Amino acid sequence: MSFYRRVLAYYRPDLRPTITAMVLTLLANCFNILRPWPLAYIIDKVLPAASRTPHGLTLVGYDLGAWSIPAIIALVCALMVAFQLFAGGIGYFVNIITIRVGLHGLMRLRRELYAYLHSLPLKFHDQRRSADSSFRVAYDSQSLQAFYSKGFFIFQSVISLATTFATMWYFDSTIALLSLLVVPLMMLSIYIFAKRIRDQSTTVAERESEVLTVAQEGLSSVKMVQAFGREEDEVQEFQVSAKESLDANLKLNATSMRSALLVGTLIAGSSAVMFYVGAQHVLSGRLTVGQIWILSTLLLMLYQPLEALTHIAWAFQGAAAGAQRCFEILDKENDVADAPDAKPIDTALGEIVFEDVAFGYSSAREILRDVTLRISPGQTVAFVGGTGAGKSTLLSLVPRFYDTTAGRVLLDGHDLRDIQKKSLRDQISIVLQDTLLFSTTVRENIAYGRPDASEEEIIEAAKRAQAHEFIMAMPDGYRSQVGERGGHLSVGQRQRLGIARAFLKNAPILILDEPTSALDPTTEAAIMQTIEELMHGRTTLIITHRIATIHGMDKIVVLAKGTIAEEGQGPELVARNGVYASLYRSANLH
Repeated sequence: MSFYRRVLAYYRPDLRPTITAMVLTLLANCFNILRPWPLAYIIDKVLPAASRTPHGLTLVGYDLGAWSIPAIIALVCALMVAFQLFAGGIGYFVNIITIRVGLHGLMRLRRELYAYLHSLPLKFHDQRRSADSSFRVAYDSQSLQAFYSKGFFIFQSVISLATTFATMWYFDSTIALLSLLVVPLMMLSIYIFAKRIRDQSTTVAERESEVLTVAQEGLSSVKMVQAFGREEDEVQEFQVSAKESLDANLKLNATSMRSALLVGTLIAGSSAVMFYVGAQHVLSGRLTVGQIWILSTLLLMLYQPLEALTHIAWAFQGAAAGAQRCFEILDKENDVADAPDAKPIDTALGEIVFEDVAFGYSSAREILRDVTLRISPGQTVAFVGGTGAGKSTLLSLVPRFYDTTAGRVLLDGHDLRDIQKKSLRDQISIVLQDTLLFSTTVRENIAYGRPDASEEEIIEAAKRAQAHEFIMAMPDGYRSQVGERGGHLSVGQRQRLGIARAFLKNAPILILDEPTSALDPTTEAAIMQTIEELMHGRTTLIITHRIATIHGMDKIVVLAKGTIAEEGQGPELVARNGVYASLYRSANLH
């Protein structure tokens, strides 16, 4: 029940419109019950009276003696239309309300899910495919709307069943009781198929997520796929995923059809018994023809929601599978969350201290150990070492993309875990090896770290990054679209936009992770001039394999196998003839 309470919590803000829809449902049901009455009145009253003069007909106590038979029939037929119009009109407004409420709940879940995914640490995202997370936000979340719509349908069905049964009891208690004999058998069929359908629905969601993942990865890497001539292999991999999805869907649909066949047969058998007993009651004079017409219509009104309820019960299982996949994300522990007493900081000086830091993605996979390092405010520190030495991981601890597994990291004497994450990250600008751009305008990409920046500030940042000229050469200048992941721009242009973004943010701490490794020598030289200006006056941490780029920096830290092998200035490290000296000589700089 806690699962269902959790689902309902998303609709608590819409309690008032839900109650309104319930009241309207009760009103609509009254008109639905009246719908078979006009034809029964014609059969039992009007047609037998057609040969009498005067006919002596009354309608709800009103004397129709002055009315002709055709006029009375026309009046009763008009009532048929009126009852349908009122029931249908009220039902229309009920549907509008429930659809709106359902979509509002869906929006709340999607927003919470998307926001929580952004708050989870990189460790979580490193261990899963982004397409699966996208599938849960876009598709699995829709199960919440299904819960509401199906749940409200259950309420409508229960009201319909109660009023229909009461009306049938009024006409013939025997038929009313017999109509309920099918209910235990239908409940048994729900019990038999429910878990099977839920499990198969979960499998379908997982297979559909896999199809999306394969398609997204293949299409996002289409340039590499074509370059290596791997189109047929990609299609084959997609075919395998699509076939697994097809099999899962066929299995689920086969189960649903078998259950529908069983329920349909139960209802047909029960209806046959009802009609047999009803016919016997007409022959014995216990019921009129018009009354048996009303009962047969009410029987359909009774069994339609009963049959629908069985399908709803199975649909609930499918929706539960999707909702559970969403809640799995929301139940993941955020191990890099803000502490309850975390404080914001206004402006950092930029002193960074690593004290006996260790980190591992798991207990069996240690990346860093015994790292102790002090970086003074305004100091430029370069980190070098072989692939897998832990350079990027160490720098990722500064903005708290990860938390240490031992030791601590301090900013201006404060443990990072005592500082609010947003406040901490406001003090840091990052320029990566491959600048990440969003599929929007140049202006919005530069202003991503400061959305409230003025046009003049954005242009000034672009000029300092030497990006203004190529931006103005684009068709719409700063309003030009950069394409998916900046695909309309060259690598160098993307890097300049990343640097412009850092200039605009103007944070006191700068992290540069291989900012020029993907550039040709000419572009690298131009970009480095811009980066040197960006580093001025900031605490800068830079990772690079280009020894010539960092030889003259304030401090060089050499990492090897997750620990600091040596640190100092370039000439000093060369003189020690250690790891750095080997790197220096291998770069042909001796």
